[in-house]
Amino acid sequence: MNRVEAEDNERSGITLRELEVLQALVRAGTAMSAARRLGISQSAVSRRLAQLEDRLGTKLFLRLSGRLVPTVEALSINEQLDPVFDALAHIASRMDRSTQAHTGALTIAAPPTIAHRFLPSRIAEFKKSNPDLHITFEVIASDALVTGIAEHRFDVALSDSTPAHEGIQIKPLISTQAICLIPSPHPLAQRDLICPEDLDGQPFIALSRRHSSRGVVGRVMDRAGVTPRIIIETSTNVSAVDFVRGGLGIALVNPFPIIHQIGPDVVVRPFVPAIAYNTDFLLTSSHPPSASTLAFIEATRASLDLAAYPVIS
Repeated sequence: MNRVEAEDNERSGITLRELEVLQALVRAGTAMSAARRLGISQSAVSRRLAQLEDRLGTKLFLRLSGRLVPTVEALSINEQLDPVFDALAHIASRMDRSTQAHTGALTIAAPPTIAHRFLPSRIAEFKKSNPDLHITFEVIASDALVTGIAEHRFDVALSDSTPAHEGIQIKPLISTQAICLIPSPHPLAQRDLICPEDLDGQPFIALSRRHSSRGVVGRVMDRAGVTPRIIIETSTNVSAVDFVRGGLGIALVNPFPIIHQIGPDVVVRPFVPAIAYNTDFLLTSSHPPSASTLAFIEATRASLDLAAYPVIS
């Protein structure tokens, strides 16, 4: 074997792990940080780097002030690695989905606002990942939803009315705080923060009494000694937003899941004291959840942008 053939064999022996080490070192700057990123020892990083430099016959990093500074050759190689690793990750993801896809049946239930404004896109993505899973989606009032879960007619439900029911177990999704919705021409729209005293005598859009939050809002107003003037009662946050947009009055609502869908002519302001909401997955306590149920819960949690729902400290 001549010298050229030997060098070619050395180059052809480059491993993915060596390239991962190169990429991690370019990004991290030290062997310790690169080892932490890759979940291997610092000595393993140094050994793989030395092997790669031997195979390529060139120095890839210079040591300056305790850091590893990539050479032009290292940067050139690194620029070509992202599409390679992206392609490998895509292939691995497809293989994971094909080997772990769920089958059978899954019944999901939710009240109207969550059902129409949050879940459809999540259910669609979950179905794409699990093409052989039969999904039924029920839009139902909260009281019937609780009964259906307790009796195991639904596998999982999502609700912002957390029931005290021995037949229900709860898995949390998100905690939020009430926001105040104000018609844009209203003088209160100029405030940065709204408190109960601001709402005394103001035209107010209230949620219907079957909502647990209606009583909570009432108690906050009573403690402050104020009485908003209820113009209309409604059963959903979506219709409350529409009534505010129509100029009927002010509303206090749960920002989940409508915060990005409020639209024009409505000003959103924080409200103090904070009124807390919890949106939870509901499961029957009489049967363990199926693998597809747990997978749907985790996928839904992963899709949620918590930063969209700020909390007042």
